[in-house]
Amino acid sequence: QDKVLVWYAKHQRDLPWRKTRDPYKILVSEVMLQQTQVDRVVKYYRHFLMKYPTLIDLAKAEKVELLSMWQGLGYNNRVLRLQQMALEIVKRKKGFPQKYEELLELPGIGPYTARAVLAFAFNQEVPVVDTNIRRVLIVELGIDEKIEVKELEEVALRCVPMGRSCEWHNALMDYGALVATAHVTGVESLSKQGVFEGSTRQVRSSIVKYLLEKKKATLKELREKFMHEEFDAIVAKMMKEGLVKENEGMLML
Repeated sequence: QDKVLVWYAKHQRDLPWRKTRDPYKILVSEVMLQQTQVDRVVKYYRHFLMKYPTLIDLAKAEKVELLSMWQGLGYNNRVLRLQQMALEIVKRKKGFPQKYEELLELPGIGPYTARAVLAFAFNQEVPVVDTNIRRVLIVELGIDEKIEVKELEEVALRCVPMGRSCEWHNALMDYGALVATAHVTGVESLSKQGVFEGSTRQVRSSIVKYLLEKKKATLKELREKFMHEEFDAIVAKMMKEGLVKENEGMLML
């Protein structure tokens, strides 16, 4: 604890979401940071919260407007899930959930995001184990890389300093990102992001961008423009997720 916290006091990153304990703003940052680098998120985070400063503002937003704001971050369905969470919280009229089980009931929230909100917004002593934190714990505690996630979370929980969960987890993240990196330690991530070029992710992103510009297009037009062997499956999934819809033979957002 001392090693990481003393280092953090001198070398912590200046990130906007660390200057608030507002659970809504913490949630926005966590969703944006999923599979997206920190440096890319900062600008989007600031712009997004200027446009939608509260849960109610986000809940009322138009889908096309949201997707337009999100362009460049990738994984467009994240912003729709974020709005679904906002709608659900507003509908319940009980304020922002402060319990793990309550957060897990929200659409699109998993164990990691729920714990991150509890730690960073409410300073609760919960194990927040992302890629960087996993690597730091493995290296500093001499843990086998093959340790099960649940077992590592139990270890992580025992390491949280009493009353300093928010600071501790930020410190671990920075230490892992700047000092105990994958290159330095040789500890690989459990999952790796696939190549973007030619992927289904690229087709999804391209379809959203095209429809934001053109407003609507036929399935044939899109298929010819974004040729991919899984095109029909991609569009079907996008429709199921609510990213696109069909009306009188035309696809639109």
